[in-house]
Amino acid sequence: MKDDKEFKTVEEYFDSQPEKTKNALLELKECILKVKPNATELLNYNIPAYVLIAGGKREQQIMIAGYKKHIGLYPHPTTMEKFECELSEYKRAKGSVQFSLDKPLPKELIMRMIKYRLELLEKQ
Repeated sequence: MKDDKEFKTVEEYFDSQPEKTKNALLELKECILKVKPNATELLNYNIPAYVLIAGGKREQQIMIAGYKKHIGLYPHPTTMEKFECELSEYKRAKGSVQFSLDKPLPKELIMRMIKYRLELLEKQ
């Protein structure tokens, strides 16, 4: 759940979330780190971000955020396009998807999305 608080660390961000949201965010983080174990963790736009390419700018990061009833994954519009059919049951926007806290995370799908984004970045 975001508010006007400026977070100093990703851990502080996670700790500020309701328990259900925090647990889902930690599962999402785990998915990212399974694909890219050495991803650099930082805050971008006051939400957790994971740098997929050394020194990567915002375009080379996967961001996540917690809300009252869902968590958000921000993988990049190219990734959203590639997985559009598989994400049809989820609320989504051009560069993001929302996962309800009431359902298990589609971890395999999430990891495939992250792997796809990483592969695109490595080709650049």
